[in-house]
Amino acid sequence: MRRGVLSLFACLFTLAPVRATEPDWPQWRGPQRDGVWPVRNLPTALPAEVMPRWRQPIGGGFGGIAVAAGRVFVMDRQTKPREVERVVCLKLDTGEPIWVREYPVKYAGLDYGNGPRSTPTVHANKVYAFGAMGQLHCLDAATGKVLWQHDCVAEFKAKIPTWGHSCSPLIDGDRVLVQIGGDDACLVAFDCRTGKVVWRSLQDRPGYASPVRIDVGKSKQVIMWTPENINGVDAQTGKLLWAVNFPVTYDVSISDPVWHAGVLLCSQYWEGSKALTLDADGLNPKVIWEGKRLRQLMSTPLVRDGHVYTLDREHGLMCFELKTGQQKWAGEHVTPPGRNPQATLTWTGDGRTLILNEKGELILARLSPEKFEQISKTKIFAGSWAHPAYVQGNILARDDKEIVCVKLIGK
Repeated sequence: MRRGVLSLFACLFTLAPVRATEPDWPQWRGPQRDGVWPVRNLPTALPAEVMPRWRQPIGGGFGGIAVAAGRVFVMDRQTKPREVERVVCLKLDTGEPIWVREYPVKYAGLDYGNGPRSTPTVHANKVYAFGAMGQLHCLDAATGKVLWQHDCVAEFKAKIPTWGHSCSPLIDGDRVLVQIGGDDACLVAFDCRTGKVVWRSLQDRPGYASPVRIDVGKSKQVIMWTPENINGVDAQTGKLLWAVNFPVTYDVSISDPVWHAGVLLCSQYWEGSKALTLDADGLNPKVIWEGKRLRQLMSTPLVRDGHVYTLDREHGLMCFELKTGQQKWAGEHVTPPGRNPQATLTWTGDGRTLILNEKGELILARLSPEKFEQISKTKIFAGSWAHPAYVQGNILARDDKEIVCVKLIGK
């Protein structure tokens, strides 16, 4: 009898559905900064029409959204009664405001000057936010209290790019890394807790990409692509390990570098792309292919199984082999063609892809080296260049007027 009861319990335990805890979306491009939302229970198709769970007024900005511990973090700009940038914290469940932290700015002369460009980073109950005019804040995630701050222009003589600072802070151990474009301080590592400078590196002008951490053998590096060079920096000390010259017209080094299958790819609007390899010690970079066969602008690629899926400025969504640059297919215009096409690409845990285009349309698709297959499409909001967040079955998206939360999984 006892053996039968135990067998029954074992059977029931085996048959019970196991639901993994879904991670938060605490930073730029998701939990691991790689454009992956690791859910496996997304519906087979998106509904033709959706109704937001909630919407909340917000000011201007191209910055993305971060979500952690039931809180939503986003930056915006207000012009009345005075001009300020803000870090806004909302409840994930309802959209109700929790706190707002604001500070004065002057956007005079800033092109496309609607608001902040970067995504806040949430780590260890702190929020790191970098404004378009070079203001860096570390805030308490629960209360918005300022823990430390830097005016990077005043303190480091940081240069403000034509379209404003766009780097999303990167956490590496107990340091937070930001491309500020200062004197002998294009890239700076700050102590996460105190804000003290741990190291400063590079003399390059600032671009718009965020730093990327990679490991090559025993070498722990930060890749920083600027308008002048692709740089490999020692993650512990900030020492420059190597650099490959890659001048960029109008300084538009925007899309983040991608490291996959031993290849580092950087791609930009005017001159095209460079693909590099490093030796076993993470040194001696070698250009394995380059040219205008791929010209990205703002959209950071997705990578899988040695292939890259990305938005070309002219040919729309395309796929190519990373090690050779050989094109597999192109011409899939998932967002309106034009001077500055933009769409954000996100893998799901079951291998499909979510594409949010600048018209506010969400596309569910399958990407493979053989073809692009659109499964379904639905309208989420008015549209923007800003990156969304995916968390707890929801997509959160923003434009210059509001932030919306739409349920994609469940009721």
